[in-house]
Amino acid sequence: MFPTEPPAAALLPALDRRHVLKGGILAAGALSAPLSAQLSAQRGFTHGVASGEPGADGVLLWTRFVAGQDTQLDWRVMEADANRRVVAEGRATASPTSDFCCKAQVTGLDPGKWYYYRFTAPDGTQSDEGRTRTLPVGPTSRFRMAVFSCSNMGFGWFNAYAHAAESNQFDCALHLGDYFYEYGPGTYDNPDFAMRQPDPPREIVALADYRMRYAQYRSDRDLQRLHQVYPMISGWDDHESANDSWKGGAQNHQPETEGPWSVRKAAAMRAYREWMPVSDAPWAAYEIGDLATLFRLETRLEARSEQFDYASILSGKVTPESASAALVAFRGGVYNDPAREMLGARQQAWLAEGLMRSARAGKPWQVLVQQVLMGKLATAPRLAENLPSDMAERTRRYVEAGAMASRNELPLNLDAWDGYPAARERVLRAALEADANLVSLAGDTHNAWAFDLTQDGAQVGVEFGGQSVTSPGLENYVTYVPTAELERETVRFNPELQWMDASHRGYMAVELTPGSATSEYRLMGAKRRGTTLAGTKRITALAGQKRLEAV
Repeated sequence: MFPTEPPAAALLPALDRRHVLKGGILAAGALSAPLSAQLSAQRGFTHGVASGEPGADGVLLWTRFVAGQDTQLDWRVMEADANRRVVAEGRATASPTSDFCCKAQVTGLDPGKWYYYRFTAPDGTQSDEGRTRTLPVGPTSRFRMAVFSCSNMGFGWFNAYAHAAESNQFDCALHLGDYFYEYGPGTYDNPDFAMRQPDPPREIVALADYRMRYAQYRSDRDLQRLHQVYPMISGWDDHESANDSWKGGAQNHQPETEGPWSVRKAAAMRAYREWMPVSDAPWAAYEIGDLATLFRLETRLEARSEQFDYASILSGKVTPESASAALVAFRGGVYNDPAREMLGARQQAWLAEGLMRSARAGKPWQVLVQQVLMGKLATAPRLAENLPSDMAERTRRYVEAGAMASRNELPLNLDAWDGYPAARERVLRAALEADANLVSLAGDTHNAWAFDLTQDGAQVGVEFGGQSVTSPGLENYVTYVPTAELERETVRFNPELQWMDASHRGYMAVELTPGSATSEYRLMGAKRRGTTLAGTKRITALAGQKRLEAV
C-alpha cells in the first residue's frame, strides 16, 4: 500500500444514506421505477460534480443542472482548508443543447495543490462539494494515479472506484476507456445483476441513447464519489461508441439497420464530451513537474484502420494445411502493411516530438495513457491440447484459431497494437530515438499484465496493463484448464510478458518517483459490493533500465 500523503484524512464527507439518496437517483438500482423515468422527472443538480484535464495552473470543472432552459451557474474554487478562501470564481451555462451538462475552465491556480469547488444555481441551491488538484511544477518526488478500465455495470459493482476513493492516496485518476458499454440487455451482461440492466433497454445508437446511458452510469454512487474526490484524465476506447470501433466503422455497427457510422460516431463523441470532464482535444500531454510527461493518446476513432479478423482470414479453409497457408500469406503480406494506422500521421508526429522534448528536459518518465496492449501476446499452443469434447463451439474455434496463429508467429488479439505492427514500431522507434523511459498504461483486456517492451532487439520500456473494474476476463472463457495453468503457460510462451493475473477485477495504483515506476495491482471482486482486497501485486521498473525488475 502506498503511504497516505496530505490530505491525510478525507476532506469530503463520507457517503452516508442521506448523501447517497441526494437527487433521488443514486440508489436507482434498488428502486422499482425505470431509471429513464426517474431521470425524466429530475430537476436541479442531478449527477454530482467532477473535475478533469488538470494542469499546473488550472482544471476543468463539471456538473449537471436540469431546468427548462439555459441556466447560469456560479462556480467557486476554494482553498482546501477550514477557511475555504475563494481563489477563483465565475459563471458557466447548463443548457438543454448539452444535455444540461455544464463545464467551467478554471485558471490562475497554484501548482501542486488541492482545492475545493462548488456550483450554485440562481435559486441558491448548491451542488455537492468536490475536491481537485493541480499538477506540480519543478522538483517532484512522486506522483500517484488510480488507473481504471472496462466498467460494465451489468457484471457487478464498481468496488474498484469505491476502494480508490476511500484510500485517499492519489493525485489523480486515469480512465483508459470502456467507461460504459453500448450493448442492450441479454447481449453482454450478467443475469445475476438484474437490478443493473442497461438503460435504455436496447443497444444505444442515437445521441439520446448515449446520453441516457451516461446518465445511468453516472448515477452510480461509487463512480460519483471517485469523480468527486479526484481530477480525472480519461479517453474513450471502443465501447463508448461500439465494439471494435475504428475510424470508418465497428464490429457492432450495422449500417443497413443502424444508419451511417459517421452519424453514430459523432453522437458517441458528443455525448462523451458532454458528460465527461474532458476537453475536446482528441489527444493531450500533461506535465508532472520535472518527473514525467503523460501522453493521452487516441487510438480508436480518429485514424485507426479496420481490424483484421482471423475468422475472415480462415474462412473456407477446411484443412490444417490450407489454414496454415492462409496465415503465412497474411503474415507476409497485409499484416505488416506500413499504411495501417493506430494514431495517424499527425498524432504520431506530435507524440514523437513530445517524447523527444520530455526526455531532453531530463524527465525520468514518458508515460502513454492509452487503451490497448502494446506488449506482444500470443496463445500458448499447449492450451489448445486435449480440449474437452463438451466445450462450447465458439470457445473451441477461438482457442484453436489462437493456437494456429501462434504456430504461424501471429498474435492473439488483432484489435490491440499486435494487430498494427508497423504502427507500434513507429511509436517504439520514436521512443528509442528520444532515449525515452517509456511506460505504457493500457486497459481493454479485462485482465492484468506486465510486459517488457522491445524493438529491434533493444529495450524500450515497460507496460502495465490493468484489470477491469467489472468486465469478465479470460478466466470466464478459458475454463477447461485451471487459471494458474493458464497464467503460467501464457507467461512462459511470451518472452515480453513477465506476469499476468486472470482471476480478479480491480485497478492499478501507479506511482512514479525519480527512481522508479511501480504498479500495484489491487485485486478484488465485483460480484458483491465491498472494498476488501483479495490481494496485491507490486511490479517496478527502475529509471533508465527500460525493463521490469524481477517479478
